[in-house]
Amino acid sequence: MQSGLRIGSVFGIPLQIHPSWLIILALLTVSNGVGWQADYPDWGSGLAWGVGFVGALLLFVSVLLHELGHSLTAMAQGIEVNSITLFLFGGVASINRESKTPGKAFWVAIAGPAVSIALALSLFGLTQVLPPDTPAQVLALDLARINLILALFNLIPGLPLDGGQVLKAAVWQVTGDRFKAVRWASRSGLILGWGAVLLGLVTVFLLQDAGGFWLTLLGWFGIQNAQSYSRLTTLQESLVKTKARDAMTRQFRVLDGALSVEVLIELYFQESAGFNLPYFSSTDGRYDGVLKVAAIQELERSQWQSRSLREFATPLDNLPTVMEEATALAVIQRMEAENLPYITVLSPAGTVAGVIDRGDLVQAVGKTLGIQFPPEEIARIKLDAAYPPKFQLGAIAQATDP
Repeated sequence: MQSGLRIGSVFGIPLQIHPSWLIILALLTVSNGVGWQADYPDWGSGLAWGVGFVGALLLFVSVLLHELGHSLTAMAQGIEVNSITLFLFGGVASINRESKTPGKAFWVAIAGPAVSIALALSLFGLTQVLPPDTPAQVLALDLARINLILALFNLIPGLPLDGGQVLKAAVWQVTGDRFKAVRWASRSGLILGWGAVLLGLVTVFLLQDAGGFWLTLLGWFGIQNAQSYSRLTTLQESLVKTKARDAMTRQFRVLDGALSVEVLIELYFQESAGFNLPYFSSTDGRYDGVLKVAAIQELERSQWQSRSLREFATPLDNLPTVMEEATALAVIQRMEAENLPYITVLSPAGTVAGVIDRGDLVQAVGKTLGIQFPPEEIARIKLDAAYPPKFQLGAIAQATDP
């Protein structure tokens, strides 16, 4: 629900509008226009509907300021904010990673409601100096009430609401376990979401009040988002639990460094895997390093017999490597940061224990989660060196702190 039409930027943050925003804008304009025309007949229909439209727009300005509270606090912590999107149920700020400590997470969560409360108090104060029953005074009073409701509603302790983020920060602080904190807040969000759905259905079918439809829809939205948080947390936790030794394979070759390039090309590169396999050179049982395939490919044929493999080996000290005990999270973050097709895994003794590519990572993390990927899909991932669209481990790892 975070994609939409970009209409500009605020403090360098892209501002987007989801198509559903147009629906709620129209509904709010109609609701305000009809209500104020009935309550203030001396305004006239044109003024009532005009003020109704302005009120609907200012409501979303309030929502935008609420989300800016979150966003600017996150940016102050060095967190990149991808976008702010206005949609049917208000707004959402998309950030590329979480805060590093529960204290910082709390301040990001509470910043939005704090802005809404400040707006409510300011607007209530403004109503005291404006002439009563004028469009400006009525509009200010209405926006003050809405901002207060917005703040209090968002402080309900369940994800995806801000109160759920506050609950997460509190449990994280007490337990020291961020994943456990998210699960607590997600469960709370699920309970609240199902409660809203049931209450909405009762309101619609037993009390014959169509307003319950919105409560049901809001509850369902909360359920879906709480479940999304839970699934994401489970995946993030699996990245920490899965080790490099669980994902690495022995899909590489170790060749005698004294061999000539000619022997290598004739004997080894005729295989179907060809240059897709990592090749290591060794001398007297010690690794010279990984062969620079590109340099070998560019070598003139006349030099194939006279040049040895060890001449084209990049020493292990100069290679991107991880230890067997490294987490899958650390492996993915390293590979994405350096745009590596694979990474070498070293044993505690400093020898090559295996290699890991994206296909290996998908297979290992999937196994941790109880997901089995078909061999042909793993083969495609290895060939493309890209994660599948519905299993974007790179993006998830970038948003996860160790």
